[in-house]
Amino acid sequence: MNVHEYQAKALLARRGVAIPAGDVASTSDRVGSLARELGPTVVIKAQIHAGGRGKGAFRDKATGAPIRHPSQDRPLGGVVVTPAAAAAEVARRMLGNVLVTRQTGAAGREVRQVLVTEAIDIAREYYVALLLDRELRAPVFIASREGGTEIEQVAAERPAAMLKVAIDPRVGYSPWIGRKIAIALGVNGRLVSEAANLVGALYRAFEETDATLVEINPLIETEDGRFLALDAKMSFDDNALFRQPEIRGLRDVGEEDPLEVEASAHGLNYIKLDGNVGCMVNGAGLAMSTMDIIQLRGGRPANFLDVGGGATAEMVAQALRILLGDKNVAAVLINIFGGIMRCDVVAQGVVAAARNVGVGVPVVVRLEGTNVDQGKRILLDSGLRLEVADGMDDAARKVVAAAGGG
Repeated sequence: MNVHEYQAKALLARRGVAIPAGDVASTSDRVGSLARELGPTVVIKAQIHAGGRGKGAFRDKATGAPIRHPSQDRPLGGVVVTPAAAAAEVARRMLGNVLVTRQTGAAGREVRQVLVTEAIDIAREYYVALLLDRELRAPVFIASREGGTEIEQVAAERPAAMLKVAIDPRVGYSPWIGRKIAIALGVNGRLVSEAANLVGALYRAFEETDATLVEINPLIETEDGRFLALDAKMSFDDNALFRQPEIRGLRDVGEEDPLEVEASAHGLNYIKLDGNVGCMVNGAGLAMSTMDIIQLRGGRPANFLDVGGGATAEMVAQALRILLGDKNVAAVLINIFGGIMRCDVVAQGVVAAARNVGVGVPVVVRLEGTNVDQGKRILLDSGLRLEVADGMDDAARKVVAAAGGG
């Protein structure tokens, strides 16, 4: 689960990370009021779950026309430094319109709130992050003196510029780690302790919130020797949200794909992709194999949808409804291995959904495992246009052909 920048900053601030003064607002009048309190110069930052906001560009939600900066001859971006007197007008052009960045895709994201902060004079910029490295099975700090830049590009082109420090989960964090990172960043000797304390605060935030990522880019050093998180990003382990009610309450479903939201409400794992072959499977491994073989046969998966090992007929029916709710889906492949989950139960769910919702695209079904013969008989006797495949390769060929590819 992701949160907005202002929410990540609030979580970090409560654990000792200093942040610029400011607040979030959803109206231009509120932005103007905040700017007068914070002025004479403020920063207005669009709040969406996507990176690259500073290099993005706004478009009118209704017409798609580019939106210009109110006082400069250029497109309006998602991060604007402006005199306090012009803040309300900048916000008026942001709120309710669409911001397009390299991470949003061409459709962009509607901006419903902005963060207004004081403008800070920057002496130096750094990059500091803590993430879960699944290969090492440990949290890993990543730090660089090149904060505020495209950190992925830095890592690819100049890997030596990136410091990595793994935390042994059996031992935990120790203060020497913070000092090591601060010294490696080239922090002035008298400020090493302050920088090390900030690194320790990042680890506390990571551990206490069940985060999978805490990132500050840039972490800035001011002219008077303070360290501030100028920008912050946090992501959290969905499987730990049951014990994190505060974090769970920060979820903004308006930033998520509506089909993914609906799927999670039914206990289904769904991720939308950019292809046209809908995939319903049980088990993440089978899902990956199914998407691979569709790609191998010339098709493109439209989604990853895992109904799990213990799905009921109703869950299968909901899953099919979600697949058919994607207008890009030209054909559906249902690929189920019946172990705990019986093939006849899957077939009942597919038939029920097809009758209740109506299926306007070809559906190919491949079943193997427990009660497979009964499941195939249910499909064949349904009177519906459901094509039963013999094996994964046969299923992939049939569904790709039905979707118009391969």
